[in-house]
Amino acid sequence: MEVASLNKLIKILIHASTWFAPVLLPLIAWLIVKDRDVKRLSLQALVFHAIFLPLFFISKVLSFLLIGIPFAILFGIMLIYFPVKGIAYAWWEKQYEYPVAKWFIH
Repeated sequence: MEVASLNKLIKILIHASTWFAPVLLPLIAWLIVKDRDVKRLSLQALVFHAIFLPLFFISKVLSFLLIGIPFAILFGIMLIYFPVKGIAYAWWEKQYEYPVAKWFIH
């Protein structure tokens, strides 16, 4: 497998890791892979998860007070939509930056 195809596959897996290893896979990719784009993407994925997963769980806790239900729905949709969008961009070999995470990683 050539390097470009391997990097494309790794990018897709980093985006998809939201559902099975949201911290582990991006961290491993960041530590092992030499490609600058893959490293940047894996770091953005880590920051994305570090921000949105706590927000999602906080909104779940607040849902007992009824105020968190809209936030839980919103953050749940975001945790699905943005990784799927990232998978599509990686498939089309286009650059994708996670929202919020791109503010922390230049």
